[in-house]
Amino acid sequence: MALHRDIFWVGRQWAVTGAGIQAVDQRLRGVLDIEITRLWDDHLVQSRRAKPGVNAADFDQALTLARERFPQAPLADPFVAQLEALGVIEVPIVSPVVPAMKLHAEGRLARFLPQWRVRR
Repeated sequence: MALHRDIFWVGRQWAVTGAGIQAVDQRLRGVLDIEITRLWDDHLVQSRRAKPGVNAADFDQALTLARERFPQAPLADPFVAQLEALGVIEVPIVSPVVPAMKLHAEGRLARFLPQWRVRR
């Protein structure tokens, strides 16, 4: 996977980008990359750090910078946090609210926009 277009820091082996922490070596195809949502997962971070050939000092600096740039979101409900700590909840709770439809056609030619119709 190519590096994300927003690059905040580049080290010898790792980069902090808009996608999280990514390996600079593109031959790895994103196998060792860590997404923003998983930056605070210590088990995943330690497993990536323990891989052979990983520059630990560079990885630690990238992890520190990424955690400063993307702080951990606080949990909304202490009851849910307690259930997660006990291991009762394994998957994150997804809001059932459907996002509003957004139509962006500014600056585009009408003949290249996808056509859609409402059926009655």
